[in-house]
Amino acid sequence: MTIDPKLLDHLRAFDTPTICNALEIVAPERRVTGFTTKPFVCAFPSMPPILGFARTATIRARERPDLPAAELKARRLAYYEYVAGGAGPAIVVVQDLDPEPGFGSFWGEVNTAIHKGLGVAGCITNGSIRDLDMIATDFQLLAGSVGPSHAWVHVESFAQEVTVHGMTVRHGDLLHADKHGAVTIPADAVERLPHAIDLVTRREAPIIAAARQPGFSIEKLRVAMAEADEIH
Repeated sequence: MTIDPKLLDHLRAFDTPTICNALEIVAPERRVTGFTTKPFVCAFPSMPPILGFARTATIRARERPDLPAAELKARRLAYYEYVAGGAGPAIVVVQDLDPEPGFGSFWGEVNTAIHKGLGVAGCITNGSIRDLDMIATDFQLLAGSVGPSHAWVHVESFAQEVTVHGMTVRHGDLLHADKHGAVTIPADAVERLPHAIDLVTRREAPIIAAARQPGFSIEKLRVAMAEADEIH
């Protein structure tokens, strides 16, 4: 997917709930799919939204891998090469396959530094994170939990379909994420999102303005809702 960088910057200026609202207009069939449905631990709640193209991977940490050390190292390097290639910016989506996701953390001081250096904007995972005071700045982490150990964490596979907190992601999908969660943006919806965002914002404005005025009432709400319905 090739997208004008100015459009990416524009979409990055809005929070993820706004993107979800706009997608309900341009892709109504996506109303109940394509977004995360469970809460995350967010490393930087005040950080602006991140937007990027998915790099996918799976990990395990509970059991010691049965591969030789050299082969594990080669797989890890191949994973980093995969992450660094292709369209950017990138967002890594990692599915922890352990029966108890988050038993061992893949994300801490070292891996956030590596991924940020490779041009990754952040990670979305059902696994755990650690080193909260030492993770790379401006590298967003949305994780299932926080834990102290990496245990036997290792990359199981990469570049395939993964599911994290109800959101299914494929390599190259466009993702928008912030402290609320994440959503995938269909390729055929990207160009239409700015207009939909503008429409959503204009429709909400009269209702919000009325609700914040002294003397707000059901009758004033009815009038404001009628005004919103006339906005196209």
